[in-house]
Amino acid sequence: MYRVITIEREYGCGAAEIARKLASQLGWKLWDRDLTAEIARVANVDPSAVSVCEERVDSTFQRLVKVFWRGSYERRASLDQPPFGPDRMVEVGEQVMHEIAQRGKCVIVGRGAPYFLREHPDVFHVFLYAPRAAKLRRIQEQGAKLHDAEDLVDTVDRERIHFVKHYFGADWPTRSLYHMMLNTAMGDENVISAILHSMQVTEREHVS
Repeated sequence: MYRVITIEREYGCGAAEIARKLASQLGWKLWDRDLTAEIARVANVDPSAVSVCEERVDSTFQRLVKVFWRGSYERRASLDQPPFGPDRMVEVGEQVMHEIAQRGKCVIVGRGAPYFLREHPDVFHVFLYAPRAAKLRRIQEQGAKLHDAEDLVDTVDRERIHFVKHYFGADWPTRSLYHMMLNTAMGDENVISAILHSMQVTEREHVS
């Protein structure tokens, strides 16, 4: 029986809202923003330090960020603890993901969850995507200008591609990881229904 759902997604496809509705319908815990806070708690850093590093590979900018954040938390950190950056985020993230998966009954959004949990037989993996026009429309509905929406669509997923290649040695999306890949242009409720139906069918096939 599936006890965890991971949601990987293209930026702007509406995955956060779909994951929220899905978790609510199942009565499960949603790990999205709370996951950032949990990683920060375990790593003993400010959540903002984790947000900066999520799904991004280290760079000149990231090194500057690490220097900046080190000054704010080094009094609480041990002397031999390295500054918080993407490498540390991945290390702590993997630990947190496995702990969350052990508890079960949760929906996890992004943060490399399909890769960390790929060997767990009770985890159902979903990838959500959408046409570019639909993604731009969603982002603009949240208050962004068109040129800002275009920049986000063009850059965020590119960073995710580099992140997955660097830390997992895989292409993004890694199609073989997912039980299903869905176009969110079909509507949130239809996406949720398709996920739940597919989970039920797959569970029955495993039992038979």
